[in-house]
Amino acid sequence: MLKRIALSLVLATAVSGPAMADAAQGVWVTGPDRKGQVGHVRFSRCGEALCGKVLKAFDKSGNSVKTKNVGKRVIWGMKPTGNGNYAGNMYVSMLDKNVKGTFRVSGQSMTVRGCYGPLCSSQVWKKID
Repeated sequence: MLKRIALSLVLATAVSGPAMADAAQGVWVTGPDRKGQVGHVRFSRCGEALCGKVLKAFDKSGNSVKTKNVGKRVIWGMKPTGNGNYAGNMYVSMLDKNVKGTFRVSGQSMTVRGCYGPLCSSQVWKKID
């Protein structure tokens, strides 16, 4: 009887471990901004949601650049809403504003969309790690 209980616990843990992984977690490269710069953003757990922090930034030639956004949390409160969709908040550096955002993960691509009033913009980010 104890062997069955132990086996059940092992199997339950093995099955729930991968199910707890989130497709959005990892490092993503952003689409280019108006200067042609891209960033590497790491998504990880922060409480009950996901947050994204800028790890590095690069110019259009691929050279590392220093910006005020490196080290900054730019996505927070990102929670799944079903079928690869998420909702949360994001910081838009061009506007220096926090806005509501939506995120759609499909394989190694994430479509990031944010609106400030009637102005909306979106980018496709690629998973790199």
